[in-house]
Amino acid sequence: MSRRILSIAPSAPVLDAARTMREAKVGALLVAEGAQYVGVVSESDLVRRVLAVGGDATRVRVSDVMQAPIITIELDRSAHEASDLMAERGIRHLAVTDGGKIVGMLSVRHLLRYFKNWGSM
Repeated sequence: MSRRILSIAPSAPVLDAARTMREAKVGALLVAEGAQYVGVVSESDLVRRVLAVGGDATRVRVSDVMQAPIITIELDRSAHEASDLMAERGIRHLAVTDGGKIVGMLSVRHLLRYFKNWGSM
């Protein structure tokens, strides 16, 4: 899990989201309206909902392509439970919560690294 929480405003153009993800080397951002997280936008959302349909990345807004509500998992749940939840929902990123507060993001890539190393411990 990454404890670095990156976010973007729902009114931002998706081009800004893509640039932020590229610079931070992440595949998803939380969408924040003030202090409240309202969704998640991922690379897949940008490709499937903007680029693949000929959308203008400078005009399409994050709110138009984000996933809401945010799918979360509590910090004390296992990697297997996280993997199962991602598979059930068809998603690649989960917000991780501690007592209901988002404290990080978990990606499929994190789980792949975990499971790869799990057998060698």
